[in-house]
Amino acid sequence: QTRSLLGVFEEDAAAISNYINQLFQAMHRIYDAQNELSAATHLTSKLLKEYEKQRFPLGGDDEVMTSTLQQFAKVIDELSSCHAVLSTQLADAMMFPITQFKERDLKEILTLKEVFQIASNDHDAAITRYSRLSKRKENEKIKAEVTEDVYTSRKKQHQTMMHYFCALNTLQYKKKISLLEPLLGYMQAQISFFKMGSENLTEQLEEFLTNIGTSVQNVRREMDCEVENMQQTIEDMEVASDPLYLPDPDPVKFPAHRNLTRKAGYLNARNKTGLVSSSWERQFYFTQGGNLMSQARGDVAGGLVMDIDNCSVMAVDCEDRRYCFQITSFDGKKSSILQAESKKDYEEWICTINNISKQIYLSENPEEIAARVNQSALEAVTPSPSFQQRHESMRPAVQSRPPAARTSSTGSLGSDSAALSALSLDSLVAPDTPIQFDIISPVSEDLPGQAKSSGQSGRRTNPFGESGGSKHETEDSILHQLFIVRFLGSMEVKSDESPDVVYETMRQILAARAIHNVFRMTESHLLVTCDCLKLIDPQTQVTRLQFPLPNVVLYATHQENKRLFGFVLRTSGGRVESRQTSICYIFESNNEGEKICDSVGLAKQIAFHAELDRKASEKQKEIDRVKQKQQKELNKQKQIEKDLEEQSRLIAASSRSNQSSTEGQFVVVSSSQSEDSDLGEDGKKKRESEA
Repeated sequence: QTRSLLGVFEEDAAAISNYINQLFQAMHRIYDAQNELSAATHLTSKLLKEYEKQRFPLGGDDEVMTSTLQQFAKVIDELSSCHAVLSTQLADAMMFPITQFKERDLKEILTLKEVFQIASNDHDAAITRYSRLSKRKENEKIKAEVTEDVYTSRKKQHQTMMHYFCALNTLQYKKKISLLEPLLGYMQAQISFFKMGSENLTEQLEEFLTNIGTSVQNVRREMDCEVENMQQTIEDMEVASDPLYLPDPDPVKFPAHRNLTRKAGYLNARNKTGLVSSSWERQFYFTQGGNLMSQARGDVAGGLVMDIDNCSVMAVDCEDRRYCFQITSFDGKKSSILQAESKKDYEEWICTINNISKQIYLSENPEEIAARVNQSALEAVTPSPSFQQRHESMRPAVQSRPPAARTSSTGSLGSDSAALSALSLDSLVAPDTPIQFDIISPVSEDLPGQAKSSGQSGRRTNPFGESGGSKHETEDSILHQLFIVRFLGSMEVKSDESPDVVYETMRQILAARAIHNVFRMTESHLLVTCDCLKLIDPQTQVTRLQFPLPNVVLYATHQENKRLFGFVLRTSGGRVESRQTSICYIFESNNEGEKICDSVGLAKQIAFHAELDRKASEKQKEIDRVKQKQQKELNKQKQIEKDLEEQSRLIAASSRSNQSSTEGQFVVVSSSQSEDSDLGEDGKKKRESEA
């Protein structure tokens, strides 16, 4: 904004210089060529009339000046017929003031502009050398020299800038004087030449000139007063700004503000120029809502660098440079490494981007909410006295094995919970429980009950990412959802009935990480299916851990930081093999943890309905088998009844044949043929067998 405003002032100074040069040439023609006085006076009158067409960026009183100059132009036009002017009077009253303004004031502006540009370039060069300082102690002498160079160049730039701005502000008053005073002298010379008796010079014109002279004196006094005030302001600012010339001020005197939701300033951005080489470019960066913007010098507006909603920011060591931090987008596809000038700016940028990533800026009182969230986070990583005592007692063990720590601290994470306050700590978390900060592969070491529950004990992992015999477990699953997560830690818990168990585990794991300075996190892909939850290596696609879905008995996301989530896994082994144990796993995600919890809930619902459908199908098959058996028995009974009926018919036919033996052979044969046709083929066979 300052450089843009300075550009407007410089444009105005160039316009004034252009206009004054034209006016000077016109008045010089009056002085040099008395024979061409009429033409020169007419040109002067014309230029005065064109003043209203000029577009001065800082012309706040154009109407007054325009009306005044228009009246001057009218009078000068009336005097254009005069053919003689005393050159001495013109030289003293007209040419001297405008020559002084042109040769002294305008050249002073140009000189100060060049000096300011040189001082600005020296400051940029000093800042560049300072940014390249190494962190090694053997460079303390060079560091002192470079720091002194930055101090001197910054002070020189600031002083030059203030004097340059003062000259630009004064130019607005001198512009009026340089326009009005020569014209006043010119008119006085004309009056003197025509001896107050000229018919063109009336009392009204004299009154107008008197008013103009009074106005010039008032403008001069106002300018002197303004110059005095600006000089006093410069002195006060030099005294107050002296500590700010240091590139890295004392953090005790100038503490970092951690509740910001907006930040702007110069940063060095790292740009890769090859496979192993890179360059650094200094640009002006600022936040705008949920976006990080940058603007190069001379650009009209800033350009988008990255969307920092739900992003992650962390401090990094980069190419032996201090105060570097890395910003990674929410999807992990874009990242940027930036370097701050001081430790104060370094901490403020990290805190500001962290606050913006939580979308605090969308609320009505963003700074108040940011202060409350930061205070909650500070309380979350502050151990209780029991935790501190236990930490002191186990310090040698912690130094020998950093990934594990013991804790029994109390409290809640994020917000106060009435249910958690009603429960004791021992009812949620088992005492003296080790915290696992890293993922232990089943090939090297099994978690308590993990190998038994997941069926991975003794199974060889395919290094090429193929899962072998477990391929069918996920291919037939209806649900396949993949999330990018980072493992924070896990620990054994005593209860798996309330979400407060997950909240307390989050609090203790984050507190232990902060106290033991454990910042490394393992990134994995979490695959949610209807059968299990899998942690997959994103590079090799090897399954690191597998959690059977029926054993996941509880899952929840953090109440305020929605990127944190966890679940409780019930296993059949632990420190005592004869009882079931519960282990709580805590993760951080790029997206919201609620989506992952919803996905797990959906998977359990699908598995539950699939189990119901399976049981219903088995029951229906059993019913069908019973019906088939009953139908078979019924058909068998019907066949027996049919056979008995056939036998009774045969016996009746045999008795009738014995009674009618006296009848003729033809009748017997006919009777036997008719019976044979009635009985059919089977009846004939049975009759023959009975005979």
